[in-house]
Amino acid sequence: MTRTRNRKPPHRPRRRTYSTSRRPPQPRRTGFRFKWRWVALILVLFFLGYYVISLDIKVREQFEGKRWALPARVYARPLELYTGMRLTPKILTSELAALGYRKDSQLDESGEYYQRNRNEVSIKIRAFKFWDAEDPSRRVRVRFAGGRVKSIRELNPNRQLALLRLPPKLIGKIYPTHNEDRILVRLADDVPNGLKDALIAMEDRRFYEHYGVSFRGLIRAFVANLKAGHWVQGGSTLTQQLIKNFYLTPDRTLKRKINEAIMAILLEWHYSKEQILEAYLNEVFLGQDGNRAIHGMGLAALFYFGRPLKELKLPQLALLVSLVRGASLYNPRKHPKRVLERRNLVLDTMAEQGLLKPDEVKLAKAAPLAITKEARESQFPYPAFIGLVRHQLHQDYNENDLRSEGLQIFTTLDPVIQKLGERVMIRDLRKLERKYRKARKLQGAMVVTGSENGEVLALINGRRPQYAGFNRPLNAVRSIGSLAKVAVYLTALEKSNTYSLTSKINDAPYEWVDYNTGEIWKPKNYDGILHGRVPLYKALAFSYNLATVHLGMELGLSKVYKTLQRLGIDREFKKKYPSMLLGGISLSPLEVTQMYQTIASGGFRVPVRAIRDVLTHDGKPLKRYALSVEQRFDAAPVFLLHYALQQAVRKGTGRKVAKTFSSNMILAGKTGTTNKLRDSWFAGFSSELLAVTWVGRDDNKPMGLSGGNGALVIWADFIKAARPQSIAPVIPSTVRWRSNGSERIPFIVGQHRSNRALADNSHNLF
Repeated sequence: MTRTRNRKPPHRPRRRTYSTSRRPPQPRRTGFRFKWRWVALILVLFFLGYYVISLDIKVREQFEGKRWALPARVYARPLELYTGMRLTPKILTSELAALGYRKDSQLDESGEYYQRNRNEVSIKIRAFKFWDAEDPSRRVRVRFAGGRVKSIRELNPNRQLALLRLPPKLIGKIYPTHNEDRILVRLADDVPNGLKDALIAMEDRRFYEHYGVSFRGLIRAFVANLKAGHWVQGGSTLTQQLIKNFYLTPDRTLKRKINEAIMAILLEWHYSKEQILEAYLNEVFLGQDGNRAIHGMGLAALFYFGRPLKELKLPQLALLVSLVRGASLYNPRKHPKRVLERRNLVLDTMAEQGLLKPDEVKLAKAAPLAITKEARESQFPYPAFIGLVRHQLHQDYNENDLRSEGLQIFTTLDPVIQKLGERVMIRDLRKLERKYRKARKLQGAMVVTGSENGEVLALINGRRPQYAGFNRPLNAVRSIGSLAKVAVYLTALEKSNTYSLTSKINDAPYEWVDYNTGEIWKPKNYDGILHGRVPLYKALAFSYNLATVHLGMELGLSKVYKTLQRLGIDREFKKKYPSMLLGGISLSPLEVTQMYQTIASGGFRVPVRAIRDVLTHDGKPLKRYALSVEQRFDAAPVFLLHYALQQAVRKGTGRKVAKTFSSNMILAGKTGTTNKLRDSWFAGFSSELLAVTWVGRDDNKPMGLSGGNGALVIWADFIKAARPQSIAPVIPSTVRWRSNGSERIPFIVGQHRSNRALADNSHNLF
């Protein structure tokens, strides 16, 4: 029997059993999945880099380009003082007050004045950059005697001045579409150190240490607000605030906060702290004035204190910084107690950081808010004149440039003359309505220019001239009546071989038939009387319609129309009717002014202009509107016309008011009256001023006033108030004088024999 050995069975791997609920582990993948992770990471980094680069481009393009749309600033003419000038201390001090100057006997700061006695005014004049030079700040003393400037002396250095020019008054602005307003300031030149210290102390004490974002600042603000129980500090840096206001929307989203942080770091990377701080000071929102948004410290200083930023003291600077946290919440005109507490907190914070001494803080806290009662820069009472300025600017600039480029526009407006004209217009319209039963709902317009240079000194629009609305001086196109007659008589006087002032004109009935319509035109004199054969100058002085028509038709309508064009009328009249001779044409008061400007200036066409110079926002000359003169008529016939217009004021249609002037006051002018007494006109001038006045109703209904008892009354009262120089005629070399009864009448040498029949012997000529 065979014995078997016990042997181990061969090894077999154990078979594992798995639960049906568990999946067997998958074999580990290598290579392919690892590569996709890197691709995803690269894509994320690429898009993140692209996003940051796009933000960087946005930051640099806007910061280095045109940062703000700046409103155009419109200035009146500067008051120029000279020895012998007609001026009183009262008028001078009122002009200084209108410019925002303060009364102070010490004259330590620019923008101060003091009247030591009734004949002496001392001024510390502000520096100002004009179109032709930059005038420095200086102390001056102006002395008066007999209603005139006696002397002008600069005190340091002590010297006599022949001419002193005061900075002009800001009279208007042309705002951007979004109505943001600001005055740009330069950090080095215009910003007091106290303002920089206060702003950094309150808003970002580590401004010069961080790189756009401050985590320590965020923690500090959180702790301070927690202790106070309310919001007293913000965690954003000044750079972040600038980014939020300058680039981003006010939406409080995570995306916007991330963008804000990234862009703040980028801004700090490219630009210096000084550049960022200067941009912040010009961008920050500090108040609302109706539709106008007040941005930047430069404008806020004027808006709240009526003074330039560089003239403000520590308490006022601290108040401006108070507004940064909430311009509406700390509005000093609405919440004076609240803003006082905030201002004092700013001062205490500066002291805690060692920026102020205890005595300085105590003195600053004791100071009043010193806020002006109303914003001086928001009160622009010359809307009609600004309308004229814009009208003339549009010939050279488009609307977008006017609204956004920050142009400085120096105009010809004389605030003193403007104020006189407004006062007279308002008062006299009321007087006329009380005196005449039919005179109701009267309106008026007046344009005042320099007789020789055509500069618009005043533009008065109705009985509410300070309110915007229909611009009558510019846009009220009305029939001009007898104002057109000067073109007829000037056309005749140019024909010196045929007509003179003493030529006889037939004032007799006239009839004209329009063969196209069959209508018959039969003009009549205003007084209904036929005067027979009258001298030419008398026909104009008394405004005889029939004599004018006979003369005009004899000359020819085309020649009279050509004279109107040469006088400066650019408006086209397609058909020329005889009624044109009596004013059957419609013009605006400004167009009438241009017409009479050529007469007042002795036959030279001088364009009526409201602008002198235009500068860029930083004071560089852009365009100069220089005096333009073109001779349209010889001096001799215009001189004869002047004589006839002087007779119109002295003895003709203006004789009622001539009695109210002194006997040595020589003025010239012409009345105008239209059919059914719808329009009352007067255009008259002295050697200094030309004023055209219109009175009527906006609905063009009859109002019962002729030129003599309506517009002339207002014109005369204005001339009395303005007190211009009397006409001092320069006699042309071809003009001589001859006696005509009790009168001496000028004539042109070499006239036709029939027109010299009344001439005296040669010993009467000179």
